[in-house]
Amino acid sequence: MLTLASRLRALDDAALRRTLEIRAVPATGIRDFFDLAETLLEPEAVQRTLAQLDRATLAVLAVAGELAVETDPDSAPPAPALAELTERLSDLAGSPVPEADVAARAAVLDSLMLGRLADDRFRPYDAVAAQLLVWPALGLPTATELAGAPAPSALAGVSATDTRFTDRLAAERAFAAVSSIAELVTELAREPARELSRGGLGLPDTKRLAAVMGVDLEAVASVVATAARADLIAHSDGYWNETEAGEAWLLEGTARRWATIAQSWHAALPPDVRGILARRPGVSWGEGLRSFVAWLYPAGGEWMDDRVTEFADDAELIGITAHQTTSPAGAAVLAGDLDAAIATMTAALPAEVGAVYLQNDLSIVSPGPLAPSIDARLRGLADVESRELALSYRISATSVNRALAAGENADSLLDFLRTVSLTGIPQPVDYLIRESAARYGRVRVGATDPAASPAQSYVQSEDPALLGTIAVDQTLAPLGLVRVDENRLASRFGSDVVFWALSDARYPVAAENAAGEIVHLRRHQLARVLPVSTVDPTIALVEKLRASDGGEGQAADAWLARQLDSAIKSKQTVVVSIAMPGGVVVDYLLEPASVGGGRFRARDRRADIERTLPLSSIISITPAP
Repeated sequence: MLTLASRLRALDDAALRRTLEIRAVPATGIRDFFDLAETLLEPEAVQRTLAQLDRATLAVLAVAGELAVETDPDSAPPAPALAELTERLSDLAGSPVPEADVAARAAVLDSLMLGRLADDRFRPYDAVAAQLLVWPALGLPTATELAGAPAPSALAGVSATDTRFTDRLAAERAFAAVSSIAELVTELAREPARELSRGGLGLPDTKRLAAVMGVDLEAVASVVATAARADLIAHSDGYWNETEAGEAWLLEGTARRWATIAQSWHAALPPDVRGILARRPGVSWGEGLRSFVAWLYPAGGEWMDDRVTEFADDAELIGITAHQTTSPAGAAVLAGDLDAAIATMTAALPAEVGAVYLQNDLSIVSPGPLAPSIDARLRGLADVESRELALSYRISATSVNRALAAGENADSLLDFLRTVSLTGIPQPVDYLIRESAARYGRVRVGATDPAASPAQSYVQSEDPALLGTIAVDQTLAPLGLVRVDENRLASRFGSDVVFWALSDARYPVAAENAAGEIVHLRRHQLARVLPVSTVDPTIALVEKLRASDGGEGQAADAWLARQLDSAIKSKQTVVVSIAMPGGVVVDYLLEPASVGGGRFRARDRRADIERTLPLSSIISITPAP
């Protein structure tokens, strides 16, 4: 502990914070560097860290500990050289182990404060080596087993028939996932979903989204999480809304939509999980992979297995896998080749179509999955009736009015339909659009001048009868509409609230500005994906440790006393540098016995006599080599 405490004290603040972070040191209960060293070397803390190390790294640690003991079990021998460690590992493995690989793993262990790497020598701390010695009693492998046990047999390959089946099924799942998420993003743009204070969506919103996406209630949370992970939707002010990225995503092709979701899934994989899966593309994720995970992480197989399982469920959802077998596109994602994944998925997905059938009954039928840009514009003009592979829509006066409110006009709508219709424009469709455009704006909503009226908005129309209908409409009663004159009503609510209430009530309403010009309102603002601001607890802990250290300019008797106390408890021999009269510095090899009254008593190992020395004369204390 003394060695580690001294090492921690010598770190700069950035390195110390990094150590606290990677070892997940709690911010409470630590007063000084000795407490920190003691915390890092506690058996539970050591075991938690060992559980996250792969087999090869553990083998370096365990074999280094054994070599150190074999050199001289009764003294403090020098740390084993990396060349010696490499030779022993190669003998145990039965094949050459690169020294560069051993050095890299020793560097990782050094950064984790599990051992010390210096001058091409590596030695684990005693508490770490002691923890590895109890592994056999815990059913965990010994150093020999860590270095010598071969990996499980290679996972069985997938036959050509199975590959074709997997490819087809994964493509179906990918298409279904993209379609469901597209419906989710579109629906949240129309009507956000409220997030409960305890987390999750309320049952009414869950049912609404399940119906829109065509999924079971239990699947809604997974689809929402997948969309949120890709930043297509975001949680803002208590509601889930569409984001700017989600709005742009809706205009991309199906394969690229899928690639965005797959890329976000891959990016969210913890590095250790990503490393495992990248080693096994194109094979089954069943028991064979679980066996490999258990072998690779012998101290944390269950922990690692849970991590793999967590992302395996989402992989099935979005078509990275099908029946726990990696799809060709999924294998490309795992290998980090997104372009190849897009090309593979494009070939597997059904081709997009760019034309539809317009019917006399005001319905629109797509013969296949529509190009996203066409689908997005049709949704602005018509309501979706069927969300199967072949979409169907229905035009109504309300849907046309919605398109007009978004900035369309009769000519732009008819021109668009002519370009995509395989059956021309039926007369009922033409009549409905032109009639709706002619009626659009018969009711105007705008903001009042605060200096001229206590009301916030007005509703006006040149048709007094229509305005009278609005005034007595009970569905609009919450707006508190008050008659101002024959052609004008006033409300205490804002113009946007009044506008959307009238629009939902299917009145031909338009919003206008102070100059009387029609403006186009957006019902819900896009959510912003904000970075999560968190307070770094390591900063305060480092400041606390530095403050307890007393600063470089002080004698730091407390630090010296703690070092000596630690050496006494562990019966550790230390080298104490003493400032003698005349400026001479003398190094004593001492075994401390007691500390008190500003002095300490110790046994001089070289002279074999007892010495009593003042703490004020100590320049430094270092563990004996």
